[in-house]
Amino acid sequence: MDKMKLQLKRPLAIFDLEATGLDVTNDRIVEIAILRVDLDGSTAEYVKRVNPVISISEEAFNVHGISNEDVKSEKTFVELAPEIAAFIGDADLAGYNSNKFDIPLLAEEFLRAESDFDISSKKFVDVQNIFHKMEQRTLVAAYAFYCNKDLTNAHQAMADVTATWEVLQAQLVKYENLESNVEFLANFTRTGNFDLLDFAGRIAINDKGEAIYNFGKHKGKSVKEVMVLEPGYYGWMMDANFPLYTKQVLKKEMEKIRTENASKKQVSQKEDDDLQSKLEALKNKFK
Repeated sequence: MDKMKLQLKRPLAIFDLEATGLDVTNDRIVEIAILRVDLDGSTAEYVKRVNPVISISEEAFNVHGISNEDVKSEKTFVELAPEIAAFIGDADLAGYNSNKFDIPLLAEEFLRAESDFDISSKKFVDVQNIFHKMEQRTLVAAYAFYCNKDLTNAHQAMADVTATWEVLQAQLVKYENLESNVEFLANFTRTGNFDLLDFAGRIAINDKGEAIYNFGKHKGKSVKEVMVLEPGYYGWMMDANFPLYTKQVLKKEMEKIRTENASKKQVSQKEDDDLQSKLEALKNKFK
């Protein structure tokens, strides 16, 4: 592949996370690898082991081979957050199965670290979703299918990142209907019919521009509607085991609704006051 087909308006950071488990809300990162591709096609790599502060599950260890002993002397994510944020910088994000796991987990870690690094404004390209929509395979199979190579060291973070980057470039060459820009790819790899407000897909935006619940008994209903129908639902979500980012998004939506309601109440009160003043004026006129 002599020429990179992907057209970038911003750098692209292809990344992969290894973690203590698969629970985005409760598990932690144990390794992060990032391949940053800049506008001129040049690349830079960042790889770090991370002390997760909690134990690595046996199931996770069997997948990535990173033990508690391997990371006990490493820096925590809180300590690494500033340099990770600086390395990603203004880049959009890409990965393999990243929309469902890596991006939500990374967002949770930044929130736990109380970092002001906001990834919500970035575009997200999930190479797995391109692959599944086109061929229905796994990363190892994708690497063999698109690049004619064996991924012998799968689940080593930088190996997975490098393979993902090669697969993405090969996909752009193979499929003429794929536009070679991140905005198109981000839309193409998005799952579901709605634009999501949170990475876990619990809160979305409908075609009216309203924030809606995207799961459970109130799926499809607006946050504003549910606030009237079941006022305690918001409190239940804030107390339940949902991702921090989901709770942050929901809190902002509720604050927006309350501000709008307060504004409407002030307008209504002013109209009542104006009407009362007019009535008083009429009474005085005919005394």
